[in-house]
Amino acid sequence: MKFFQRLGRSIMLPVAVLPVAAILSGLGYWIKETAGDNVASAFFAAAGGALLDNMALLFAIGIAIGMAEKPDGTSALAGLVSWLTITTLLKPETVQVLTGAAELEAVDPAYGKIQNVFVGIICGLIGAWSYNRFKNTKLPDWLSFFSGKRSVAIVSAGLSLVVAIVLFFVWPVVYGGLVTFGEWILTLGPVGAGIYGMMNRLLIPLGLHHALNSVFWFDIAGINDLQNFLDGANGDGVPGVTGQYMTGFFPVMMFGLPGAALAMYVTAKTARRKVVGGILLSASVASFFVGVTEPLEFSFLFLAPWLYVIHAVFMGISMTISALLPVRMGFGFSGGFIDLVLGWVNPLAQNPWLILVMGVAWFVIYFFVFRFVILKFQLKTPGREDEDETLSTGEGEAGVGDSKYAAVAAGFLAGLGGQANILSLDNCATRLRLEVADPSKVDEAALRRAGAAGTMKPGGKSVQVVYGLNVQFVKDAMEDLMDGREPAPAAAPAPQTMSVATLAPAVVRIAQPIAGRVLPLSEVPDPMFAEQTMGPGVAIDPTGDTVVAPADGTVTTMFPTGHAVGLTLADGTELLIHIGIDTVSLKGEGFRPLVEQGAEVRKGDALVSFDVNAIRAAGLSPITPVIVVNNEDASIQFS
Repeated sequence: MKFFQRLGRSIMLPVAVLPVAAILSGLGYWIKETAGDNVASAFFAAAGGALLDNMALLFAIGIAIGMAEKPDGTSALAGLVSWLTITTLLKPETVQVLTGAAELEAVDPAYGKIQNVFVGIICGLIGAWSYNRFKNTKLPDWLSFFSGKRSVAIVSAGLSLVVAIVLFFVWPVVYGGLVTFGEWILTLGPVGAGIYGMMNRLLIPLGLHHALNSVFWFDIAGINDLQNFLDGANGDGVPGVTGQYMTGFFPVMMFGLPGAALAMYVTAKTARRKVVGGILLSASVASFFVGVTEPLEFSFLFLAPWLYVIHAVFMGISMTISALLPVRMGFGFSGGFIDLVLGWVNPLAQNPWLILVMGVAWFVIYFFVFRFVILKFQLKTPGREDEDETLSTGEGEAGVGDSKYAAVAAGFLAGLGGQANILSLDNCATRLRLEVADPSKVDEAALRRAGAAGTMKPGGKSVQVVYGLNVQFVKDAMEDLMDGREPAPAAAPAPQTMSVATLAPAVVRIAQPIAGRVLPLSEVPDPMFAEQTMGPGVAIDPTGDTVVAPADGTVTTMFPTGHAVGLTLADGTELLIHIGIDTVSLKGEGFRPLVEQGAEVRKGDALVSFDVNAIRAAGLSPITPVIVVNNEDASIQFS
């Protein structure tokens, strides 16, 4: 599932540029239909089409970047090489030569649709895999020019040749099967329209919906719904019939999907709403006005595939209801507001006002259903991703190469017995969690000199190194050193970062941050807390479900998983509130941050809401330590 979640976030890179392109194309189409062909219509249509017509190529490059272990132009180049290789080998002109067809028209029409999103995704994955696997390849001296990153594009091209051969045989079968399936749907009346609408959405991610569309919208099977509607009274359209394979798209595209976008926005983590809000708003505008839905659909398709299935079912229901009701509408571009206005006076249009009524209903349905499902099943829609699943786009990443964290990381690597001794590396709120090959090689004194506040060996090959609230940056720096992305620093390790006495007061008087029974740290079922390795404080066995600010201060650390929050109070006291024990393993399940990192908060402001039953159901303790991390002599008193 993590693969598909990362794929979904990778797709957001190209998707983010599509809404504006869709609006430009729609504007050009509207000018053309109302004022005829002119410079303005051609300009806007070309500007939007530059991106929309190359959406699959954008996916190939964007996925190659997003799925790479670290952002690098080399992976993007490999994705582009894969795309050019496959689409050139399988374009109709090449297939004509390969098959010896006498005329281009004799080539299977399936090859004319090879430049689709499905192939773009495949090419992006090929590019990313080639980069991840071969970026550090070392070849013999006489081939050394092609070592490392120079080998990535070559491998990508070679692998793409194999994929192209497979697609040469598979693609026409898949495409032809969908056309045959579409012709069968025609025999089912309004139910068939619903099945078509549902399948249209389900096939969007693969780019295969064009095969079905050709059956219903064009003249492959004699339906020609789209062209007959545009011809109006001068064509072969039948009032009350023509448009039944297009009408149901309008309510969902104009209203339903924007309702889904609103649901995703209100359920996003507070710290991420600004980021996802812009994308969701622009994508909603494109869906409403132009009927270009891919930016919205791809925003949750891979992150929460069950939501996409619900969306497809809703589209099918909308198509069925529209076919049964006395309402008909068609489009020339897509099912958006512009086409609705243009088609309103078409003689084949029937009760178009009902589309607006259905649209309002679908907005409400999409909003409440999506919101319920997202919260009920804790789906990772945009803005709700886990901390370790954010895109490697540079956003929020610390520069570790020239910082103290690189020095700390180097010291920790040495103290842990070297890179070869580390089998796995992870972190929670304040500590590194490792599996090592030989625990006897761990030098606790060296780790403390490098900046560790303490070390714990729970048993077996597990080792935990306490550092502090910035442990994520130390972990990132260690990974960079281990992967060779950063050279080992020559500087001395940074000083110890935890349990260092400062000017913070010895007695910290604050409000109780969560309702519940107050316990001494010695009763916390975790030695790191119980032995005050992480600092002095108290613990709470919670009866409430919301952590509030115990005093005025600043949120210095808000973990995206929501299981811990760091505060700096006005008097300089640094607090850590850790909700439950080992709850980092829940990956955000049952937690919802309510403020952003860096926010100024007042006493009593809500910080995090959580589900204590979800913690217990996972077999974990909900006991919540409240720790002073910058004064080992401090004590906490609740007022």
